[in-house]
Amino acid sequence: MLKALKNQWINASLKKKLGLFAVMLALVMGISAVINAAVMNFIMGNFNVILNDNSRCHDFQEAMELEVRAFEAYVRSRNEEKRQEYVLACVRTERCIHSLPFDYEKIGSERYARTWNVKNSYENYAIHRDAVLETDNRAEDFIPRLYKVYDMQSYLQTYARRLVQATLKEGNVSYQEKLPVVYRMRYVILVFSAAVVAVTIGVTRILSDSVINPIVMLAGSSQKIANYDFSEPDLAVDNKDEMGDLVKAFNKMKHATEGYINTLKKNGEIAQLLYKEEMEKIETEKQLEAARLELLKSQINPHFLFNTLNTISGMAKLEEARTTEQMITSLSSLFRYNLKMSEQMVMMERELKVVEDYTFIQRMRFGGRIVYECKLELDPAVVMIPAFTLQPLVENAIIHGISKKEKGGKVLLRAWEEEGCVVVSVADTGVGMTEKRYREICAALKESVEAGESRTSKTGIGLGNIYRRVHTMYQNGEVKIYSREGRGTVIQMRLPKDGLRHQER
Repeated sequence: MLKALKNQWINASLKKKLGLFAVMLALVMGISAVINAAVMNFIMGNFNVILNDNSRCHDFQEAMELEVRAFEAYVRSRNEEKRQEYVLACVRTERCIHSLPFDYEKIGSERYARTWNVKNSYENYAIHRDAVLETDNRAEDFIPRLYKVYDMQSYLQTYARRLVQATLKEGNVSYQEKLPVVYRMRYVILVFSAAVVAVTIGVTRILSDSVINPIVMLAGSSQKIANYDFSEPDLAVDNKDEMGDLVKAFNKMKHATEGYINTLKKNGEIAQLLYKEEMEKIETEKQLEAARLELLKSQINPHFLFNTLNTISGMAKLEEARTTEQMITSLSSLFRYNLKMSEQMVMMERELKVVEDYTFIQRMRFGGRIVYECKLELDPAVVMIPAFTLQPLVENAIIHGISKKEKGGKVLLRAWEEEGCVVVSVADTGVGMTEKRYREICAALKESVEAGESRTSKTGIGLGNIYRRVHTMYQNGEVKIYSREGRGTVIQMRLPKDGLRHQER
C-alpha cells in the first residue's frame, strides 16, 4: 500500500503535488480553526451568560437605589429639575426590570421566584408612588401614604439584593461545574496542536524531498559550472515529473556548455589576436586622421594671414578709421586663438577675452540691437575651463536668438561657484525655441554622448561639441538648456572643480 502511494507520488506532476500539499494544509488549518472556535464558543458562551445575568441584576439594584434617592429629593423640593431627575430614574428602573432574565428553564426556580417578586412588587409600588406624588402634601393622609411608599422601596431594595445574591450563587455554581471541562480542553488543544505540527512536518518533508532537494542540487551544480568546474558527476533523482525532466535537461546542458566553453576558449585566443591587430589598425587610423587635420590647418598660412591683417590694421590707423582698426585687431585675435590654441583647458580669463573680441565685431555689425553684459562672481584668472566653450555659446545666442528679433536683445554671461562646481550661464532675450525644437535638441545631445560623436544636424557644431566635451572631460559635468518661445534661451554649464577624468588632465 505504501509502495503504491510512493509510486503515485513520484509519478505525479509538480502541480498535483503542490495542490495536494495545499489541500492538506488547508484541511489541517480548517480543522484547527473549527476546534478552536468550538472551544472559544463553549468558554465565552457560558461565561458570557453568567456575566450578563450578573450585570443586569446589578444594574437593576443601582437603578432602584437611584430612583429612591431621586424620589426623596423630589418630595422635599418639587421643582422642575428634581422632577426631571426623578422621571429619568423611574424610566431607567423600568428598563432594567424588563431586561431581567425571566425564563424558568434557564434561570431556575429560585431566581424565577425572586424576579417574579420584583416585577409584581414594583408594579404595585409604582401605583402607590404615583398616587402619593399626585396628593397634596398638606393633606391629612399624605404622610402615612408617603411612609408606606418608603416601606415598599425598602422591600424592593431587599428583593434586589436577594436577586443579586441568588444570581451570583447560581453563576458561581455554573462556573465551578464548567471549570474542570475548561481545564481538560487545554490538554486536548495541546495534543491536537502536536498532531497538527507532526502532520505538517511530515508533509513538508515529503514535498522537500520531491521539490526542494533537487532544486538545491541544481543550484550547487550550477554554481560549480559558473566557476568552470565540470568535474561533478551527473545529477540523479527518482522524480518522474517536471523536476526529473529538468534534471535530465540540466545534465545535457552541462555537457553542451562544457563543449561550448572549450570552443570559446579557442575562439577567444583567435579573437585576441584579431583584436590586437584591430587596435593597431585603429591607432594607425588615428595617426592618419591627425595628419589630415594638420594638413587642413596648414592650408591656411597663419603667418601670411596675420601679416595681412596687421597691414590692413596699419592702413586703417593711418586713415584714422579706429573702428575698422579695432575690428581687424579683434578678428586677428580670434584667428590667432583658434589656430594656435592646442590646450584642452585654459584660464577663463582667456576665453572671456575671445568673447569680448567676438561681441565687439558683432556689435559693429548689428549696432545697438545687441547688448552684451558679463557678471562674474569668481576670479577668472585662477579658474580653468575647457577651451573653445564660451565664444560658441555667445555666438549661438546672437545668431540663433537675438539676430532673428527685430528689436535685438541682450546677452548675459554669468559665472559663479556653487557646491564645488564652476557654473557658467549664457542667457539671451532672443526668439527662444518651440517645445518641439527644444525636445529634439535635448534628445540629440543625449544621443551624441551615448554614441560618442556629435550629432550636428540637429544641435549645431558648437553646442554639440561643447556638450560632448563637457560630459567626456568631467565625470559629473552637466550642460543644461532652458528655453521658451518668444522669451529667450539659457545654456548653463556645471564644471566640477575636482571632477576631471584622468585622461583629460
